[in-house]
Amino acid sequence: MEVNKILIGLTLPAILLLTLNCRAQNNISLKIDEYINNEMRSQKIPGVAVAVIRDGRIVLAKGYGLSNLEHQIPVKPETVFQSGSLGKAFTVTAVMMLVADGKISLNDNLKKYFADAPKEWDNITIQHLLEHTSGMTGYPEQFDFRIDRSEEDLYNSIKSIPLAFKFGEKRGYSNLGFVLLGILIKKVTGRFYGDFLNERIFQPLNMTTARVISEADIISNRASGYRLVNDQLKNQEWVAPSLNTTADGALYLSILDVAKWEAALNSQKLLTEKSYKAMWTNLITNDGLQQPYGFSWQIERINGKLIIEHSGGWQGFNANFSRYPAQKLAVIVFTNLRGVNPINLTRGIQEIYQPELSIVGAIPIPDKEPRITEFVKDLVQKISTKGLTADLFVPPGGDEILPNAHHAAEEFGSYGELKKIELVDRQENSNGSRIFHYRLGYERKAVIFSVGLTPNGKINSVALRRF
Repeated sequence: MEVNKILIGLTLPAILLLTLNCRAQNNISLKIDEYINNEMRSQKIPGVAVAVIRDGRIVLAKGYGLSNLEHQIPVKPETVFQSGSLGKAFTVTAVMMLVADGKISLNDNLKKYFADAPKEWDNITIQHLLEHTSGMTGYPEQFDFRIDRSEEDLYNSIKSIPLAFKFGEKRGYSNLGFVLLGILIKKVTGRFYGDFLNERIFQPLNMTTARVISEADIISNRASGYRLVNDQLKNQEWVAPSLNTTADGALYLSILDVAKWEAALNSQKLLTEKSYKAMWTNLITNDGLQQPYGFSWQIERINGKLIIEHSGGWQGFNANFSRYPAQKLAVIVFTNLRGVNPINLTRGIQEIYQPELSIVGAIPIPDKEPRITEFVKDLVQKISTKGLTADLFVPPGGDEILPNAHHAAEEFGSYGELKKIELVDRQENSNGSRIFHYRLGYERKAVIFSVGLTPNGKINSVALRRF
C-alpha cells in the first residue's frame, strides 16, 4: 500500500530508474560486505564499522563483527570507538573558531600564552603547531603512560624535551604539539578543550555520542579495543585516565557522529570558506617545498583526484576518515584492532563506490626514493621465500605479521616471476610513518602491495590487494 502511494505520479522511466538505482546500491552493498568480511578474516579484526556519505547524506552505515568479544556484542552504526589521532581534526576546528572569534591569531607566538617557554620556542607560532612544523616531537620513548598527569605536568614535560628541528624546516608529526594546543585552548577560553568541543561542535551538530574518553562514565555502545599477541587476541593495554583526555585525539566517536561531522564539513557550516581553505592547503616548509599536509589533514591526489583525510590509532583501535571533495564522497572506517591499516580499508570501499578513484589503475608517480623501492623488492622476495625476520619490523609488528607469513609465501609463489614494480601512491600517516603503494606485475597476476615504514625504516604494516 505504501509502495503504491510512493509510485503514484511517477512515470514508467522514473520507476525503472528508481528500480535500477536500488539494484545498483544493493550490488555495491554486497560487494562491500564481501570485501570487509574477507579483510576481517585475513587480519583477524574483531569488529568494523563503515559509513559512506554522498552529498552530506548517509548512503551506507553498517557494523560488522563484534564490538566486545567477551560479551559477544555485535558492532552496529551506534557503536562508539576511540578516535585516535582522527580526533585532531576537531582540535584544529576549535583553534580556527578561536581565530574567527578574534581570541587568537595563527601568527601568534607561543610565548604570548606561555611566558616561561624555553628560548628555543622563540618564534614558534600556533600555525606551526597545527602544521606539525614546530619541531616538537611525539611522546618520548621513556614516557610512562601509566602515570596520571595534570595539564601543568604535561606542559612541564613538553618544555623539557628538545626540539627535533628548527621550526618550519620540515614536517615532523607531533602529538605533544597538539597536547599543547589543548592547554592553549583552556588558557584562552577558561574551559577544558573537551567542553569547548562539546559546546561549539558536538551539540550544534547533534553529535550525541561524541565526547572525550572516560573510563569512569557509563557509555552506551562502547566498543572494546584489542591487539594480537602471538596470533592471539588480547585486550588493549591500559593507560592512565588523564592521558585519554588530551587534545591529540582522545575522543569517542561513532560512524553516525562522523557522518554528521562530514555533512558540516561538506556544507562548510562551522567555519568560513577562508578557514577551510587554510586547513586544506598544502603547507610549504622553509626550503620552499610543498608538503602533502594542511592543518593536521593529509592532502593527497590519486589519478589527479583530491583526497583529504586523517587516520588514527590508539589503545587497540584504528580509524580513518577520507573525503573526496570533487565527488562529494566520504568514507569512514572504525576498527577495534591495533595494527590494522584503516587507510587501506577505506581505499577498498571507496574504489567500490568510485572506480575512477581506484589506486589499481593509478598512473605511476615519480619514484624519488629508489632505495625504498629496492627495499620493497627485497621484502617481496623474502616473503616469497619465507625469509622474513623479526628485525625488519617495529615491535611488536613482527609478532602480528610473521605467524601468517607462510600463507603469503604460498600466494606469492603462485604468481610466477615478478616482472614489474611501480610506485602508484605515497602518503604520510598520522603516526609519522609513511605508506608506499606499489603495483606488482607478476607473470600470472597483478597486485597492489602496500608497506608502512617508520621514520627509521622499520615496517609497521603490510597489506596486499588483489585485482
